[in-house]
Amino acid sequence: MPSKILAFAGSLRKDSFNKKLARLAAEGAKKAGAQVTYLDLKEYPLPLFDQDIEDQGPPENLAKLRKMFHDHQGFLISSPEYNSSFSAVLKNTLDWLSREPATDDGLEPLEGKVVALYGASPGAFGAIRGLQQIRNVIQNLNMLVVPGPVLVPKAAEAFDENGALKNPKQAAAVDKLAASLVQYVGKLSS
Repeated sequence: MPSKILAFAGSLRKDSFNKKLARLAAEGAKKAGAQVTYLDLKEYPLPLFDQDIEDQGPPENLAKLRKMFHDHQGFLISSPEYNSSFSAVLKNTLDWLSREPATDDGLEPLEGKVVALYGASPGAFGAIRGLQQIRNVIQNLNMLVVPGPVLVPKAAEAFDENGALKNPKQAAAVDKLAASLVQYVGKLSS
């Protein structure tokens, strides 16, 4: 049975560099034999985490996201870098997903999952500072991070009009990390 991988970007913008990168990573995972679902977080909006909202009943989209994350063994996450950190939408999504519903321990849709990190940024560092912080959060949520990440600096110049990376070495690195994720998931699932 193929590994099930969820690919998404920590960005809401329609023409996000990180959405392009997440889609490329998803294709790389498919080439490596995985069954891949692409998730656009813009389609599943969540309010900022607030326990008062949670106490009134979790947002409708949270149940959909929890199921989606539960049903996949690995995640391809591509994140922008905002002010040397990662995006609020990604942090908010992880915060909501890690909350304990009545049916499980809260970490259940995340714990033990394998993650590959990607980052694209218009700057020269390719989101590395934000990805370091994401790694800390992910590890705190008991997820495993595949060695990497893949960085795409100067992202405004890195993609062609079809959303492909112009640099063949970067494109190969995207596929290689995606294949590593599929391999790690396969080993842990057997």
